[in-house]
Amino acid sequence: MSTAATGYFRRLTRRLTEDLAERDAEEMAETAGASGAQHACDCSRGDEVTMLGRLRSVDACSKSAGASMQAEFFDGTDTVTLVWIGRRRIPGIEPGRKLMVRGRVGERDGAKVIFNPYYELQGNA
Repeated sequence: MSTAATGYFRRLTRRLTEDLAERDAEEMAETAGASGAQHACDCSRGDEVTMLGRLRSVDACSKSAGASMQAEFFDGTDTVTLVWIGRRRIPGIEPGRKLMVRGRVGERDGAKVIFNPYYELQGNA
């Protein structure tokens, strides 16, 4: 068997056996890097950032907790919590949606957070 054929089968086997979440994370990180966006893993408290990623989950806080909405944002390298204060729902902000976000990274309970980020919806989920 030729070297090219061996390489092809090796790549095919790898793609068929690798974890889908892992592959999705790699593709998301590559896309974010190619767009010129910063990676979440490289950002720290106080940094002004622009990141490209996907929303994994979206939650609205109850009335008793005050009006706010939060989403888990993942760019393939790390997770950042996005919090919109004073909002219970934002059209287009839904799980699986790809967005470009800008804001200042903060910290809440030891995790990265951006309050009231500027965002741009990127195509369909």
